[in-house]
Amino acid sequence: MDFGIASVTGITALCYLTGMGCKVAKHVPDEVIPVVCGVAGAALGVVGMYTMPGFPVHDVINALAVGAVSGLAATGVNQAIRQIGSKV
Repeated sequence: MDFGIASVTGITALCYLTGMGCKVAKHVPDEVIPVVCGVAGAALGVVGMYTMPGFPVHDVINALAVGAVSGLAATGVNQAIRQIGSKV
């Protein structure tokens, strides 16, 4: 499997924006945001498999996994930014 990070960066960026939207919406608890990002990433992974020519996987199960991990990475990016910001 030829895994290029550039092909799934878009999923992470869209999930990051989804998480930020959940944060702005006051009725979404903070504890649910990683789950929302993971599910959104999984859905985008399947969409990416069918629409992106260079997507690294070609079956639905692996597309779900790649998308979910990319979505959860958006949560990690958010936390890394917050932790680095609090130390400066």
